[in-house]
Amino acid sequence: MEESKKIVETFFKEVRSGKNLQLAHDFMHENVIAHQVQSENEYVITRSPNDYIEHVKEMQDLYGQFELEIQEILADGRKVYIRWKQTGRTPGNKIIIQIASAVYLVERGKIAEYWIQIDRKGIENQSEQPD
Repeated sequence: MEESKKIVETFFKEVRSGKNLQLAHDFMHENVIAHQVQSENEYVITRSPNDYIEHVKEMQDLYGQFELEIQEILADGRKVYIRWKQTGRTPGNKIIIQIASAVYLVERGKIAEYWIQIDRKGIENQSEQPD
């Protein structure tokens, strides 16, 4: 349990934060199943470490080198729940805050699958407000 928790926590601090993107290969299996929710619709995609690196780079393009704060992390066997707050800025210097949580499944020392929920409406509302 502690090993799975440490893997996810370090993945967030190094990779998800955008600080050491190439470490995605050390923390993720070659094909990670990602369960996502958008507008109450669940869908599944498969992400490779390279896909994930590009995903974080897209966030950096939108919000600069954002701050990532882990607010809670709990482990139960190979599953790890994590909630975080991400704070970035638009090119116009507007602060954008993302609140999200996910459950990660760790198999053979790497992330194999995750279920994520993001307050996308909150991000949208912040983006629409005038500077």
